[in-house]
Amino acid sequence: MSTPTRTATRAAARAENASSLLSLSGITKSYGTRRVLDDITFDVAPGRLTGFVGGNGAGKTTTMRIILGVLSKDGGSVTLGGEDVNPGHRRRFGYMPEERGLYPKMKVLEQIVYLARLHGFTKQDATARATVLLEELGLGERLNDNVETLSLGNQQRAQIAAALVHDPDVLILDEPFSGLDPLAVDVVAGVLQARAAEGASVLFSSHQLDVVERLCDDLVIIAGGTIRASGSRDDLRNAHAVPRFELVSSADTGWLRDEAGVTVLDFDGDYALFDVDTDATAHRVLRSAVERGDVTSFSPRRPTLAEIFKEVIQ
Repeated sequence: MSTPTRTATRAAARAENASSLLSLSGITKSYGTRRVLDDITFDVAPGRLTGFVGGNGAGKTTTMRIILGVLSKDGGSVTLGGEDVNPGHRRRFGYMPEERGLYPKMKVLEQIVYLARLHGFTKQDATARATVLLEELGLGERLNDNVETLSLGNQQRAQIAAALVHDPDVLILDEPFSGLDPLAVDVVAGVLQARAAEGASVLFSSHQLDVVERLCDDLVIIAGGTIRASGSRDDLRNAHAVPRFELVSSADTGWLRDEAGVTVLDFDGDYALFDVDTDATAHRVLRSAVERGDVTSFSPRRPTLAEIFKEVIQ
């Protein structure tokens, strides 16, 4: 597990280095006459989890592969700490592809130790590092099992260990929560949050919008090869908020359907979700609700990530 001392040491080292800001600016990519990425621009900040969301074919994986140098770009720049990303920088990257890439016949611990050795660790250090990480990911009892005997969810955990074992400054994870049950999602989420707390820059894609909304500090929404929205989670929710309210009352809330300036979106007895045209209408509704009965709750409702996603990709 991550200890406070280790966390403080790593965070201090990364803060002193201050070179983990990953920036994409004006990235373009075409295949023949078909442009698949158009002016992709966003940052992945150290110490923060950045969720990268979009539908199938939106351009997420292509963008990640360009960051990693697996694909060439047609235009734009990818920088780390203000410098163009080069092979030396990429040695500080950890990458988890959506496709599984472990050797199925190797034992789990043996596999992760092997990958740590490729990054220059001694066998002793690699073994200690891999063992702690696998235990942190809930695979402590499967260290000597062949990878192919693991469930798909546990193979996913091992794949994440492969991306983390060399303690990278930048993490690029393509669908890290795919195939994980809710408990495993919590375990992996905790590990990624701990790495971000230590100062790593973390970019992860996911179709599980509820998980992204719960975990990420920043969001990037891509559709059709263009960035439709980006920013901090709270800033995006505020920017796309509409004057929407929830009312819970001891009285039936059906009367709202006849109120001027009110559009009822959901209604169930003592509960109503509705939009208003002005702040004055909201105040009027609250006064009317109080006159009709005890008001348990009257609060603005900010949009969910799923709602923002549907709005910006249309």
